[in-house]
Amino acid sequence: MEASDLLADSEQVLKDWTMKRNCSISPRQFVYFYVSLALFSLAIAFMLVLVGAWLVLPFTGIELLAVGIAFAIYARHAVDYERIRLFQNRLVIEQVNAEQLTQFEFNPRWVRIEAGATPRDQIKLVSRGQTIMIGQHLAQYRRAQFAGELRMWLTRC
Repeated sequence: MEASDLLADSEQVLKDWTMKRNCSISPRQFVYFYVSLALFSLAIAFMLVLVGAWLVLPFTGIELLAVGIAFAIYARHAVDYERIRLFQNRLVIEQVNAEQLTQFEFNPRWVRIEAGATPRDQIKLVSRGQTIMIGQHLAQYRRAQFAGELRMWLTRC
């Protein structure tokens, strides 16, 4: 464990927000779906090969490869999330994108929150010359509401 992890365990979390993608299917279910799709497509392709349409098989392979690549790209981002934890003296933001963790830490008294000009824009956190964007996993109509809630909690510090 790192020193910051030990400090985080001993500090009381005032507020903890976790924002995730809205995925309707788990990664395991996704694999089962792809395998069943591949088996079904290959069964049809082999039946057509038996009646003499042998060119169907390479095109089925190309199709399954393309769908597999698209599914892999989707699956890489299926577990992305943002976690924002507010402690008495620090604001910690964790962002996971394609299994890559990025962590930011700010003094909550120095953070300025800028909601986007439009509901589509993400929320901007600015502190001491550093700017990060949060709220990409929030629905557009919830971003302004979340910015207000975060602002309220930051004033309590």
